[in-house]
Amino acid sequence: MTGFRDFLARFRPAVSPGRAAPGGVPADRSAELRAELTPPLALLEQAEAEARTVRERAAAAAASDLREAERQAEVIVAEAREEAGEVRARTAEQVLRAAQDEAAALLAEAAREAVAVRDRARSLTPALADRVVALVLEDIAAQQASPPPAQSRMSRGQGRPREGGP
Repeated sequence: MTGFRDFLARFRPAVSPGRAAPGGVPADRSAELRAELTPPLALLEQAEAEARTVRERAAAAAASDLREAERQAEVIVAEAREEAGEVRARTAEQVLRAAQDEAAALLAEAAREAVAVRDRARSLTPALADRVVALVLEDIAAQQASPPPAQSRMSRGQGRPREGGP
């Protein structure tokens, strides 16, 4: 690579001002530029080759990683499919257990309500029976006080007269 002094020499006049100088050999600017740029261009070509090598290695590593990832994904999917049946069975068991618990709770609540209704019925039955007996006695007393009509007969269990019949 050329030095700084050589770089500055490009900007100096070819000759000093004054009388005409003898003719010289013209400077070969393209040769000078080639000589100046050859080392950096060689380094650039080397850097390009290294970059190409790095890209090729990276592509090979990426392909290898991709194959490994695909293999691992296949293993994970296979394991998940195997485990899916177990998960379904556990979930079904949990749902069934929850439904059975809910049914048991509903049956227990229904049994408590049935006991409460029976207890209430037992407590109200004597009073209702007394009222029914009192009403029946009133009806009997009212029928004994007034004689039944001669031609119509009362049907058993009904309070209306019935035409004909024994």
